[in-house]
Amino acid sequence: MTQTPVQPGIMDIALYVSGESRLPGRDDVLKLSSNENPLGCSPAAQEAFRAAAADLHRYPGTDHASLRAAIGQVHGLDPDRIICGVGSDEVLQFVVQAYAGPGDEVITTEHGFSMYPILARMVGATPVTVPEAERKVDVDAVLAAVTDRTRVVFIANPANPTGTMLGPDELQRLVDGLPPQVLFVHDGAYTEFADGFDGGAGLADRHPNVIMTRTFSKIHGLGGLRIGWGYASRAIIDVLNRIRQPFNLSNAQMAAAEAAIRDTAFTARCAQLNARMRDRMRQSLTQLGIGCDESFANFVLARFDSADIATAADAALRNEGILVRRVGGYGLPQALRITVGDEQGCTRVLDCLGRFMAGRRPE
Repeated sequence: MTQTPVQPGIMDIALYVSGESRLPGRDDVLKLSSNENPLGCSPAAQEAFRAAAADLHRYPGTDHASLRAAIGQVHGLDPDRIICGVGSDEVLQFVVQAYAGPGDEVITTEHGFSMYPILARMVGATPVTVPEAERKVDVDAVLAAVTDRTRVVFIANPANPTGTMLGPDELQRLVDGLPPQVLFVHDGAYTEFADGFDGGAGLADRHPNVIMTRTFSKIHGLGGLRIGWGYASRAIIDVLNRIRQPFNLSNAQMAAAEAAIRDTAFTARCAQLNARMRDRMRQSLTQLGIGCDESFANFVLARFDSADIATAADAALRNEGILVRRVGGYGLPQALRITVGDEQGCTRVLDCLGRFMAGRRPE
């Protein structure tokens, strides 16, 4: 039987695998594999979502005007330069659909978010992976990889799964070094966990070839609703809106997201808890002899001496009902990515790893 030809690049895509959430035979699972907010979402967002149930028979607005206005007000941005999507992933997909295709190249980095190569292949473009420097984006390596076929450069900042971050000067140097026809995508999913960082908004204001993306899935705790947004020049947003499905977000999604972003007190409480527990996690892991870079996100990357030890540590955690993320697929087989939980969750993880590392010391 003759099959209909598949578009170039599609069959080269390795399916994305999300973090585990269950362990057979356990009802006390601590899920620290997906970088979810241990405090959940804002009570105001929950109430807005419940209230939206009365209008489930109504089609949503197509312009996301109220949500864009709320985002703009809270972050001091022009709502007309904001686009909303089904998670920030959909906004990233719009970018490659609009600006890349067969014969083009899309630059990603060694330990970058695994969706970037998938998105490139989705449109038939070629992903080009450049090395990082000690688990941090290497600006010089990125710029050296640019050719006349380069159309898009993706970086996550703070980065997933490393938690490392480029500062303003290095970001500016990267954008300044790119040709004007290359679109720079600053994925800021973890922006709120990096104190004082604007997520790339200033870059997008200064440069017409920059788009920043953000999400409601992390600090706002709305991962189950899938809501994200992007900010760029009006010219870029106009292009992306032409390929956006008109009803891509429901009324319930938009109502919950608007309530969440306006509840700045809840957001601040989440950021403060994360900063405190993240510092505790890093200091404790280091004291246990486990490598851990400074993280600017809501997780830490625990680095062991070998992939075998990381596998054994993961098994020890699973045996105590704790799920973390193996990151061998990100080129880090010797590491585990551990979401920063609440006080109880962090204690549970550190106690388990303390026993594991003590058991490895010679008598």
